[in-house]
Amino acid sequence: MSLRLGDTAPDFTQESNEGKIHFYEWAGKSWVVLFSHPADFTPVCTTELGYTAKLKAEFEKRGVKPIAVSVDTVESHKGWIPDINETQSTAVNFPILADSDRLVAGLYDMIHPNALANLTVRSVFIIDPGKKVRATITYPASTGRNFDEILRVIDSLQLTDNYKVATPVNWKNGDDVIIVPALKDEAELKQRFPKGYKVIKPYLRVTPQPNK
Repeated sequence: MSLRLGDTAPDFTQESNEGKIHFYEWAGKSWVVLFSHPADFTPVCTTELGYTAKLKAEFEKRGVKPIAVSVDTVESHKGWIPDINETQSTAVNFPILADSDRLVAGLYDMIHPNALANLTVRSVFIIDPGKKVRATITYPASTGRNFDEILRVIDSLQLTDNYKVATPVNWKNGDDVIIVPALKDEAELKQRFPKGYKVIKPYLRVTPQPNK
């Protein structure tokens, strides 16, 4: 059964290139980006995992841990990682789960038989420190993911968790944001948004990002 937004992310224990991973214990109080790829030694996946490694500092400053998964073995992962490092000019610095028994793929519904019969599609799960699924994105095997967009989603989630705002179309960290329509008390508006706000419509009020 598919995971929906707000569901608790399933716990699991699985092997990886960094040893056995007990998911909840490994995640701790961090945000997690759990993402699947179809197979090792494939071109699109090589570029994706290389770029993820290059984002180490960006993930760390947001309190995020990335973890990849495919149905290949630990030995396959360890054989492939040097290719990623060489071709993408980086060093893989996060675990890659070896889900050869399809345990994680099954828990997270990562195999879509109409797309790839036995392999995981490009699924992304953004999981918060409370182990809740906060966003999901699914791509076909032929389309590499935009990890800058994944960071953008995390920025939006972390911002909107802490302030009564939403983020508009094409928002990027630092842009103006939207005050949630439910917030109507004038005194609270002034207290929450001391930089002021612009009323475009009664339901559309724009304010500078409050944590900048």
